[in-house]
Amino acid sequence: MKNIRVGLALFALLFTAALATAKEPTRQDAVKEITGATKALDHFIADPDMSWFREHAKDAKGLLICGTVVKAGFIIGGSGGRCVFVAKSEHGFTGPAFYTLGTGGIGFQAGFEKSEIIMLAMTQKAVDSLMTSSFKIGAGASVSAGPVGTGAGATASDFLSYARSKGLYGGVDVSGAVVNVTEDYNKAYYGKPVTPIDIIVKGEVHSKAPLMAKVEALYGKK
Repeated sequence: MKNIRVGLALFALLFTAALATAKEPTRQDAVKEITGATKALDHFIADPDMSWFREHAKDAKGLLICGTVVKAGFIIGGSGGRCVFVAKSEHGFTGPAFYTLGTGGIGFQAGFEKSEIIMLAMTQKAVDSLMTSSFKIGAGASVSAGPVGTGAGATASDFLSYARSKGLYGGVDVSGAVVNVTEDYNKAYYGKPVTPIDIIVKGEVHSKAPLMAKVEALYGKK
């Protein structure tokens, strides 16, 4: 019992220290996350196991791209990483909007410590869930593993999730993980407070990041 109390006290101390030392992100920090997402998308496009992803990504309403998701060490002892969302809307391709994905709901298979994740938002419900400040994957909008290989059939899920770990497909289950909007990253990147609705739905701000051109090219693939 004493050990439990000591452990809880230590956790609280570490959590308080982490909050105290947290700094406001800069635009450079935000650009770094976009760069990581761009590299992840490049890896998925080049992966021979991702033929279904390449052929059907254009059917999605948007892509939530997480450049690096780690098994431990995100915030304090949890699992997760940072992500960006890019969508195809009536304003063309909009985004990116910034998010975090974590913590305990992410299930890593044995041997996997770090992954790149892309979730295809296949329905309007999926997009709408990302317009809220926080939601749990699978609680409102459903999620399933994305099909792989030529000729694979799709499911009726709101999100299709793909993960690459150490250059291999698979290894991560995101059902139950929590997605949160990171308002400070959105502000840092666009230079003013903006919400996902401002970025994705209204198209009030725009990005010229290479990621946008790569997403547009992916949607143009036949």
